[in-house]
Amino acid sequence: MPFKLRTAVLSAAVVACAAASGSAFAQKTYDTGASDTEIKIGNIIPYSGPASAYGSIGKTEAAYFRMINDQGGINGRKVNFITYDDAYSPPKAVEQVRKLVESDEVLVVFNPLGTPSNTAIQKYLNSKKIPQLFVATGATKWNDPKNFPWTIGWQPSYQSEAQIYAKWLMKEKPDAKVAILYQNDDFGKDYLKGTKDGLGAKGASMIILEESYEIAEPTIDSHIVKIKAANPDVLLIYATPKFAAQTIKKTAELGWKPLQIVANVSISVGSVMQPAGFDNAQGVLSAAYAKDGSDSQWNNDPGMKKWNEFLDKYMPGADKTESALVYGYGAAQTLAKVLEMCGDNLTRANVMKQAASLKDFTPDTLLPGVKINTSATDFAPISQLQMMRFKGQKWELFGEIISGDIPAD
Repeated sequence: MPFKLRTAVLSAAVVACAAASGSAFAQKTYDTGASDTEIKIGNIIPYSGPASAYGSIGKTEAAYFRMINDQGGINGRKVNFITYDDAYSPPKAVEQVRKLVESDEVLVVFNPLGTPSNTAIQKYLNSKKIPQLFVATGATKWNDPKNFPWTIGWQPSYQSEAQIYAKWLMKEKPDAKVAILYQNDDFGKDYLKGTKDGLGAKGASMIILEESYEIAEPTIDSHIVKIKAANPDVLLIYATPKFAAQTIKKTAELGWKPLQIVANVSISVGSVMQPAGFDNAQGVLSAAYAKDGSDSQWNNDPGMKKWNEFLDKYMPGADKTESALVYGYGAAQTLAKVLEMCGDNLTRANVMKQAASLKDFTPDTLLPGVKINTSATDFAPISQLQMMRFKGQKWELFGEIISGDIPAD
């Protein structure tokens, strides 16, 4: 073959190779649950049972993805959001998650709610290498990328939050006599540990009573009577919404007025403060990382304007005092961001990689100054909160944004 011709053939081969490798780079890569047209997302949440107040989160997320689909989907793909009721029951959670994975064949399980339920499904999902993505619980153990690389949190950890309350008490009421009411599971025990860690050596003298209750109890009135008898001047309420409302209401019925601090998971005006009675809830403290949909200070906030428009169109008649509607929107917006970052590589491994690569992401609903950051060694996206006080029919923020970072396991 003449030299010139041989060179031309060689050049053509190089060009052909380059074109082939270029198309390989541009290829779409999918795992089960993703295709050219669809992304299947699985979810479990208690639409019934003792924690059914959280059901609005799942409804909000379903509505959010309807909105996304109406806008053309994510990178041209429609989101198929499949959500089931687990009734806040670990055995039911396992059953429903197996159905999502083995029957519905979802790409990820997103924002499953509750510490007991997530604990029950964690090993199964990690063994199958399926993302347990942005879990709706602040247990500290979700930030353990070394042992559970397929599980990542979303909201601030309960230990971080409890440490912030402890820091505040040490500064404002260092001689307080503290009673702690907590749910007898990982959720409540995380708050208990964060409080003790935050109080340090002073905890032994400040904490005069630790009282636990079971999620299966219909009422916790007898626990409140017992706590009152110990005569603390601060009551830390580490309870889910139904029991937080009962506590605030019962203390008022007893004519007892300790300083009450309620966990962030139970700050909903609609499902906690209103049932407890607005008069009874005056002066209760908590901490927030998200905006309050019922607070007029956010009327002209661009992010909350979008949230309001979304609710008016996709959840008409929804109670905007429910914090679950703010939570669900923020979590869904974070998932949408991650899926967008995945581009055409919709493998489960890439979903986790992108979820662990968020830099200063600010969903519309987070307080100014609170940002989402993750890395390969930090699976706790939000770790900042601001103290607030219930006044009238709403929460009022005060003080600075406080960080309660807890290192990964």
